[in-house]
Amino acid sequence: MPEYLLFRLFGPMAAWGGVAVGEYRPSESHPSRSAIFGLVAAALGIRREDAADLKELQESYRMAVLVNTPGSLIRDYHTTQVPSEITKKRAWPFATRREEVSIHRDDLNTILSTREYFCDALYTVCIQAATENPPYLLSELAEALNSPVFTLYLGRRSCPVALPLQPQVFRGDNLRAAMEAAVFQNIGMMSSIAGKERGMLFWEGEENTGFAVESSQTVQRRDVALNRRRWQFTERKEHGALVQVPEGVR
Repeated sequence: MPEYLLFRLFGPMAAWGGVAVGEYRPSESHPSRSAIFGLVAAALGIRREDAADLKELQESYRMAVLVNTPGSLIRDYHTTQVPSEITKKRAWPFATRREEVSIHRDDLNTILSTREYFCDALYTVCIQAATENPPYLLSELAEALNSPVFTLYLGRRSCPVALPLQPQVFRGDNLRAAMEAAVFQNIGMMSSIAGKERGMLFWEGEENTGFAVESSQTVQRRDVALNRRRWQFTERKEHGALVQVPEGVR
């Protein structure tokens, strides 16, 4: 039987960035692939410049996300001071943010942006090996999530994880069976928002999840990280359906 790693993500704010052009920085309704494997990489201590390790990590596993509680969408209006393009060319590179904004005020411009966040959302994430010899056992990933090397964030650095992830590894015939076996403690604010009987499930791959799905949708998401230093991404297929939430993950 296949193995599944399950864990929970909760925080006062989360931002799952979609395609952002210019001043509008939207958030998807649920965690992106790049966010999940970026979080796992942070737990393992893999840095952004370790391109080969990041590539192997994301290619060796597949994922699914259950939206237990979608949360509330908010929009935050930002103003950020940055040097003009002419100043950048003349003085580039700046060593620190303080150095960047300490130039004469006439050489500073202001960028306006609107950013989306989801408040008090709760997600159950599942990771499964997609290759015969993945770089880490699921139990090793669970251990890293319990004792992460770097701070874990929910999409942006302004959105740290608020509660323990409670990672658990189970064997089961399918994803639904693994979720039925899970035992999560609804601690803190989680206890007031968990318990919903139905939720949206998003998964990749064509194998049977074990859920009774009346109808589903398949979309293209541009959330597979190609190069984190250059912020380049490519597309993948993602399936989604409204399902009955198993008792183990309510």
